[in-house]
Amino acid sequence: MGGPGRPVYNYPVTPRENIAAAYFEKEPYWIPLPSDSGFFGAKFYNNLLGRGGPDGTVDAFGVQWEWVPVVGGSIVHPGAPLLKNANDWPEVIKFPNLDEIDWQSEANNAKMDPRFSNQMSFVNGFWFERLISFMDFAQAAVALVDEDQQDAIKALFAASTDFACKLVDKFCEYFPALDGFNIHDDWGAQKNPFFSNEIAYDLFVPFMRQLTDHIHSKGRYATLHSCGNVEKRVQCFIDGGIDQWDPQPMNDTQALYEGFGDKIVISVVPDYFDPEKTSEEEQRARARAHVDKFYKPGKPSALGHYAGATMTEAFRLEAYEYSRKKYCGEF
Repeated sequence: MGGPGRPVYNYPVTPRENIAAAYFEKEPYWIPLPSDSGFFGAKFYNNLLGRGGPDGTVDAFGVQWEWVPVVGGSIVHPGAPLLKNANDWPEVIKFPNLDEIDWQSEANNAKMDPRFSNQMSFVNGFWFERLISFMDFAQAAVALVDEDQQDAIKALFAASTDFACKLVDKFCEYFPALDGFNIHDDWGAQKNPFFSNEIAYDLFVPFMRQLTDHIHSKGRYATLHSCGNVEKRVQCFIDGGIDQWDPQPMNDTQALYEGFGDKIVISVVPDYFDPEKTSEEEQRARARAHVDKFYKPGKPSALGHYAGATMTEAFRLEAYEYSRKKYCGEF
């Protein structure tokens, strides 16, 4: 977790327990750090329901994914979408039979450190991202606002959410060390969300809530990966039952914490500084100031993967040590 060579300290509780305390009880023992948790990606999921890798893949729905070296990721092969109209989905989209997967072999090869919090990453998600893979972006965006396609979209999302719940059941059965599920659904571009608040509540939030309720019924937490400037949709995520969100830096994460941090754990991006021009003493002072500003009892924040260059060793260590003492009442 957090990369090779990262020391593991004699924590007062395990990082796994700290994440659970943050997400479920809103009272962590220290500010959650990126190294406290990690993402587990089952090989079969990446090939059948994800985006494959450098060799490309054809997923379980028949979508061809192609690797783009310059961005280090995959896109759908352009020009031949599976769906041109959402109303055709029952004849075109066939969900795979999860009982045909060799779950036990996957479980036998899984490596998860029980000291840290492990979450399964549902790449491509089950709603807008998946719809884009079926229709391409422009057609998918139009389908959301086309009254003649909206009922079909709801039926498709209902089916995909039921499928997602079955996936959760299987993962909980074969990977009991999993603590949570990271749900992918990109909702925005650089400046604004892709769709309105009304569309979000009509087409997305009910299905998000169905999935997170199911995850919670299994004693697991639900985190969100949603790229883009979607801070205007944070209430949707809250109403959708999401426990934690790590927003990209184009979102005002500090304002999100102030306005919503008592309802959802927000990973707050620290104020930028140049590590090459900032002394270790100043970096540690910045870490203490960050902890003081973005923690109140019952309203924790986290340090996420978008902390970037500010997450130096000095900043990270001071954030951990200072927050541990502060949260545990040592001063």
